[in-house]
Amino acid sequence: MMASVVSSPAMSRHSPFSRIDMTITMGLDIETTGFLGPDHRIVEVYLGIWKGEKLIWKYEQRIDPERSMPAEAQRVHGISSTDLIGQPKWADVAPTIHKAITKAELMVWHNGNDFDGPFLDQEFSRVGLSPICKTKTSLDTMLEGVWSTHNGKKPRLEELCFACGVPYDPALAHAAAYDVDRMMQAFFEGRKMGFFNLTNQEQAA
Repeated sequence: MMASVVSSPAMSRHSPFSRIDMTITMGLDIETTGFLGPDHRIVEVYLGIWKGEKLIWKYEQRIDPERSMPAEAQRVHGISSTDLIGQPKWADVAPTIHKAITKAELMVWHNGNDFDGPFLDQEFSRVGLSPICKTKTSLDTMLEGVWSTHNGKKPRLEELCFACGVPYDPALAHAAAYDVDRMMQAFFEGRKMGFFNLTNQEQAA
């Protein structure tokens, strides 16, 4: 994931759900041409919907960004401009992605509060759709996963997986589908370990 780690209070929300087995949870990741900004575009998206720990729906799509792929972005995710020839444009796939996000009760993402969510909302707005991500209840495994590092820093996905006992292959990293699969397994394992449980917020509500 290409990410800018800057605090974004407007995107920070906690899950009101204690019974994750009954919650419609979406795991999401995007790959892009660069950092959040009006000149950059999404080139790959993966959405998975889980009910409990069972994956019940998934959507994976590469997207023609209608611009060149910077070399530094390609080094991160390995997607070249050639790989995107013939892929649909964002305006063609955005309604499907937007509709799927509306169905989620809880969004789980890694650095999504500061990157994936705002980036998606920017791109939804660009094609005339509502910026829905900022309205969703979300759990950011980077922000909520600081327990997984020895010094309390925000963890890379690899570090979070290691702490949760989830296998992680760096050679497969930064493919959206792989990153979401590993993140969600770490999320489920972390909950079993007593983390990612927001019961205090539930009681306060």
